[in-house]
Order: sequence, then structure tokens, then C-alpha cells
Amino acid sequence: MINDVNNLLLEVDDKLDDLIELHQNLIKIQSVNSGYMPTGNETEVTKFCSDWLKKYKISSNVFSRDKERGNLISKYPYSGNEKKLLLMSHSDVVPVENYDKWESDPFSAKLSEGRIWGRGSSDCKGLLASQMMAMSILAENEIKFQENFTLACGSDEAHGGRYGFGWLAENHPEEIRFKYAINEGGGSPVTIGKNLYYLLGTGEKGRLEINIKIKGESSHASVPWLGKNAMGSTAKAIQKILDYTPDLDCSTDIFSYLNLFGIETKPSVENLEIIIEEAYEKNESLGSLLKALSRMTITPTIIKGGIKSNSVPESIQLVLDVRSLPNQTESDVKEQLDEIFSNIEDISYEIDYMAKPNSSPFQTELLEAIKISQSRSVERDDIQWIPSVSNGFTDSRFTRELGVITYGFRGTHPDDNPNLENVHGTNENYGVKSLVSSTQTMLGVIWELCKPII
Repeated sequence: MINDVNNLLLEVDDKLDDLIELHQNLIKIQSVNSGYMPTGNETEVTKFCSDWLKKYKISSNVFSRDKERGNLISKYPYSGNEKKLLLMSHSDVVPVENYDKWESDPFSAKLSEGRIWGRGSSDCKGLLASQMMAMSILAENEIKFQENFTLACGSDEAHGGRYGFGWLAENHPEEIRFKYAINEGGGSPVTIGKNLYYLLGTGEKGRLEINIKIKGESSHASVPWLGKNAMGSTAKAIQKILDYTPDLDCSTDIFSYLNLFGIETKPSVENLEIIIEEAYEKNESLGSLLKALSRMTITPTIIKGGIKSNSVPESIQLVLDVRSLPNQTESDVKEQLDEIFSNIEDISYEIDYMAKPNSSPFQTELLEAIKISQSRSVERDDIQWIPSVSNGFTDSRFTRELGVITYGFRGTHPDDNPNLENVHGTNENYGVKSLVSSTQTMLGVIWELCKPII
């Protein structure tokens, strides 16, 4: 039995082939979530994970709103009962829009150029593989802990968690109510010169889906004046959305830490765009993040309408993705939409509030454990840490509502550029270096937080 954390981290390197194979096997399971039932097939992932963890005497339970959409709960066996740390991930992946654009099959999990390619490789099966491997190494060595940690892998993250963590929070809250949790949604490295920064995901923007209906009057396309083409109002609406200029805001925490990036100007609404330009020059990822965290975004994503090429369309549906800042409410979103759609005829909309803005405090015991662990895994003792709000949403909002201090942090390696992962896009991929560093970081956080009995 190995009972020294540094030797345990070396085991991650020794088991690299096993770690890669685990990640590849997870990707090969096509747990695609279209958002429309029946979909997901996440139970196949939970069965694979349960069988894999069983080899290390780690038992699992599956909780399901729908039998094909299982949620995995795997408790570490050699620990006390006090619920200290929840390792979170999700098993569903977004659909592939165009297979022909991929360089290899999206579910082949090809290993090439130091990266593993495939849908879900980054979002979120890399994190799941790292958490499973960290647990297995500790269990194989029968490391005992004073306090408990548990793995929870949810379904349906990509479409709101109504079959996953959202359902668990409502129906089985005690399964996911821990003091701390670590999940996706943060942990991006930012390198400026020789300086290394990590953005810890302490919060998230809100996410709203806007479903718009635009009405017209059908007629034969050869006599279009006898009807009213719904495309006219649709075109006006889309153009006004694309021309939308949001109000700027610099109230999120990250703007209080700009001096660490060498940006000495105190941010204000008046100079914010200049500051963002400066950030882009220093690091493209940083500039993009500051842009996202300084404004509400309203983006057209889906359009449906028309029934036949020779008929004037009577009805068109338009879907918008809206991301709101932590200080913005549904009323703020409605005010912006009403302004955008003013003077457009025959338009109505409904708001589906999928994720409210949410956050956890920055200075905590979990932060200190992450600092120590990431420093070990990437062999850097000069990392600077900054709280950040994610421009996307994750399942962290459900655990935060249960009072769980939850951080987004994968433990990405600084040599890996997260922008290359192309999450949700063509040729999604994940770096092997990050797969290793994430595993070592997860193992280290468990070690620091749950108090090993040596």
C-alpha cells in the first residue's frame, strides 16, 4: 500500500494507458442528448462506470427519473460518514451537427497529436475519467480517509438537468448535499509572459431560452400579396437582435483582479471596451472571457417555419439563447427583449428560465486544497488565483442551491489551450496532458480535504 500523496500521483503516470483507455471507452458510448425525449441513453454510461469502479470495490447506486437516463452515485468505501466532497460530472453530450466535417468518426475516440478526439471528450467525459481514475488509485491502495467523498455523474446537463442534477436536487437531495463540490465550468489556465493564472469557477451567468412565434397569413406563393409572409417580421427581428448593443457592466469579481494581469486601469463602464482590447492583446482567452462577463448576450440559435416551397409561411418559430449577468433578473431580460421587438408586428415570446445566476464564496478550505493540488500536478509554485463567473451554465447551480460550496475546476494543464478543445463543435478534443493533470489534481484535492488516515 502506498500512503504518500506524491507516490500516488506517480501512479497516475504509471497508469497512463489505462487512463487513456478509460477516457476513450467513455467517449465511444453515444450518450447524445438532443433535448427531446427519448434521448440521452446515459444509463449505458452509468452501467459502464459502475462495472469499472466495482473492480476497485467501489459500489454504485443509480437514481433515475427515466430508466434510460440514469444518474450515478459512487461512494468511496474507505472513509468516514461525514460528507465532505462531491466529485461532479455529467454523462450526456451534445449532438454532432455535421459528421462530414469531422476528421475522424466523432465517437471513435482517436488518439492523435497528444489529444483524444471525439464528441464529449472535453465536455465532460475527460473530467469523469479523471475522477474515476483518482478514486480507483486511492481504493486500490486502500487509503482510508476520515471524511467521505463521493462521485456523482448526472444525466441531462446539456438541456437543463431536468433528468439529472436538477431532478436529484428535488427528489434525492441528501445524495448530493456535501460541504464542498468540484465540477466542470472553470479552471482555465491563462498565461501572460511567464506568469500563470488560473480562473476558478466560483459562479455562473444565468441562461434563458426565448421561444418566439411570428405570425403571418398563408397564401399561394404565386400570389404572395394575398397573404402576409411571416418572414418579413422574422427578418426584422433577427436583424434587430444582431444589432443589439447591450449595457456594459464591470461588477463581477474578476474585474477587481485585473491588476494581476498587468492591467492597471481601474475598470468603469466608460473604459471597459478599451480594457477588453488590452486584455485581448495579452491573452485571447482572457479578452473573450472579460467580454462575456461584461454584458448580457442574446443570440439567435434556431429557426423553423414554412411547410412547402410554393406556400407563403404563416408561422415561424425562432429560438434565442440569452446569458444574463449575476445582477440581472428575468425582468431585465424582458425589458431588453421588449425594446428589441418594439415596432415589429405579430411577434410574441415565452421565456424558459433554465439557469439562474449563482455563485459560491472564493476564500474557502476547498480553494486551498485546489491550490496545493494544482501546484503539485503541474509543478508550478507561482500560480495566481482569480475568481471567475462562467459564461456557460453547469449543474453547479443545483448544488449551490442546496448550500454546497461548489467550484468549477478541471485542473487543465497550462500547456493545453482550452480554446483548441472546440467544445460542442467539430473535432472536439481533449489533451492527454490535461487528462493526467486533472486526475492528479482530483486525487490531491481528495487527499488535502478528506484527511487521510496514515
